[in-house]
Amino acid sequence: MSYSNYRKMMGDLLADNKTTGPNQAEAMVAYTRMNEQRMHRLDKTVQLNAEMQAALQQISRPMNWLVLTEAWCGDAAQNLPALAAMAAANENIEMRLLLRDEHLELMDQFLTEGGRSIPKLIAFDPESMEVLGSWGPRPAAAQVLYLGLKAEQVPFEEASTRLHKWYADNKNTDLQSEMLVALKPWQARQSAAL
Repeated sequence: MSYSNYRKMMGDLLADNKTTGPNQAEAMVAYTRMNEQRMHRLDKTVQLNAEMQAALQQISRPMNWLVLTEAWCGDAAQNLPALAAMAAANENIEMRLLLRDEHLELMDQFLTEGGRSIPKLIAFDPESMEVLGSWGPRPAAAQVLYLGLKAEQVPFEEASTRLHKWYADNKNTDLQSEMLVALKPWQARQSAAL
């Protein structure tokens, strides 16, 4: 689905006090409600830096970005608005979202340290269907923070608060830097296939 359809689906589910995926526990719905607020704010405030904008304009061949996600995922809420802004900056990039729990066979091809971590962006050439690369589930610095908190057995709520503070302070700077690095080899793979 498109990003706008994904956002609408989240709103529709929340109107029925539901979320995506099989776990419809109250906590999962609460996370989704929080994520809806985060995404609403980020949709309005994400700004792509000049280097990111210039790199996106260099993409001259069609490229598809498929993102595995779920509405309850906090990392998805923090990263999807910026990824959507990047895709919207060049008509050659088409971003579509799939719900992870409905596509586990695909998810299992793009595990992070053995886990089904999301969001996971898979870039591919729409003509050859060659996978160009992937990104996710979070910027490297956020991943280091997350793994450290997990190793220290910090309670989930505290770990989540600290991770989301990192995102708020970072303002998608690391995500944009990592996508800048990723775009070059993705484009090179496309050029090599010509």
